[in-house]
Amino acid sequence: MNYTEFIQSVAARPKVPPGQAEPITRATLETLAERITGGQARDLASQLPEELRGLVRRPTEDPERFGLAEFFKRVQSRAGVDRQVATDGAQAVLDTLRESASAKEYGDLVDQLPQEFWQVTGPGTGRLEPRRVGT
Repeated sequence: MNYTEFIQSVAARPKVPPGQAEPITRATLETLAERITGGQARDLASQLPEELRGLVRRPTEDPERFGLAEFFKRVQSRAGVDRQVATDGAQAVLDTLRESASAKEYGDLVDQLPQEFWQVTGPGTGRLEPRRVGT
């Protein structure tokens, strides 16, 4: 999928205001990159159109630890939209990403996110072991 197709796919989703697809896409990808490892960010970048790859490059390997509410807050701030538009827009970007990336890469991405993110990503590949209490 090229850049124009990616942005048009986001824009075609319900609840994404006209003209907001590009800033929401950029804000979502930047925020997502903060939440995943540097290696996964590089893998994700390889699945994106050239114009979006720089948004997911990370200077460090370690992801930041934050939940879904903070994710939406950061998208909202970066895109300059209200909370509902940020939430709906992030969902549209992740839906487009799920359709455009390979199933393996998308599953690997989701596996790095807390389960609460499944509300917007769907479940991952399930390859990770369940966490034990106290670990």
